[in-house]
Amino acid sequence: MEKYEIVLRRSVLKDLNDIPKKDVRRIMHTIGSLAVNPRPAGCAKLSGQKKYRIRQGIYRILYSIEDVRLVVCVVKVGHRRDVHRRP
Repeated sequence: MEKYEIVLRRSVLKDLNDIPKKDVRRIMHTIGSLAVNPRPAGCAKLSGQKKYRIRQGIYRILYSIEDVRLVVCVVKVGHRRDVHRRP
């Protein structure tokens, strides 16, 4: 099985600045594991969207998958209470 390329939006880097460093390490490890398996156990497809969500402690990682190009695009990372809110 081929590995997927991980792409982070610029906004994700801003999201990570507000999160404690030890949690950022865990989040980045989870994001890295998506390259091998973009649909791991515990991920959920968001209804009405072409995005997925995976939990990492109290944080959520939202991402989309392009199977044709083998790309996982991380769209947003944030606290579970804030991640689904629109700006």
